Amino acid sequence: MLLLGGVVREAGTVKGRKGNFAKSDWMEIEQKRGISVTSSVLQFDFQGKRINILDTPGHEDFSEDTYRTLMAVDSVIMVIDSAKGIEPQTKKLFEIVKERHIPIFTFFNKLDRDGRPPLDLVDELESTLGIDAYPMNWPIGSGQILSGLFDMYHNRVEVYHPEEGEERFLPLNAEGTDLATENKIQLAPAWDETQEEVEMLKDAGNTFDENKVLKGELTPVFFGSALTNLGWRHFWRHTCSMHQRLQVRRLLMIKKLNRIIHNSLVSSLKFKRI
Repeated sequence: MLLLGGVVREAGTVKGRKGNFAKSDWMEIEQKRGISVTSSVLQFDFQGKRINILDTPGHEDFSEDTYRTLMAVDSVIMVIDSAKGIEPQTKKLFEIVKERHIPIFTFFNKLDRDGRPPLDLVDELESTLGIDAYPMNWPIGSGQILSGLFDMYHNRVEVYHPEEGEERFLPLNAEGTDLATENKIQLAPAWDETQEEVEMLKDAGNTFDENKVLKGELTPVFFGSALTNLGWRHFWRHTCSMHQRLQVRRLLMIKKLNRIIHNSLVSSLKFKRI
């Protein structure tokens, strides 16, 4: 996220005392332990928009600060480890988000490592957190056999580590279930299984509805690897674009609600001649 915003020059990981990549962890204890202890704000410009990132503690010992921060946000980005799935602290924080009807955007991270099956992850997301999910893309394998992403929203495949001279994005056919032209990625170990899962999602999955996203009832789901920038740029651009549309919808809803309240107050006023 900070790489796309120009805050850092390369992607990396935070590992305890060697947290050279941690830009928001400024306290000594945070730098030593490699975790966030207090909330911090990072601001940058991205595609003509001013972005304010509120980085909050993920550890349960410092969750009180996170609860307070959630009262001030317009939307939430929920980054989940694709190997671990939903963790207990995530579930606790989600309850606060759900109560406030905050829009949630989900990113299943670390596809470059071996992880759980994507269908299991989405099912756990819906059953554990009680929210509908709509996959915007779908992984073609993971870990050692990761080949790319089925990008259902843009009707294309994003290739993982394309060789020199190869296209990074390959167009899909009109049905969005196979490539428009043959490519060697179709020989990938997970290609056939991914095709079956994508077809199943199209037939039996949830319908995308921005109104439900606005109310916090449906979360757009993305898969990828932030470290290798697979799917992350698409996720970030789409989230920023959708967030702007959601803000317009929210303002219109607030204006409508204020108008209703105003009209009801006016109609209930009683006048007495003195």
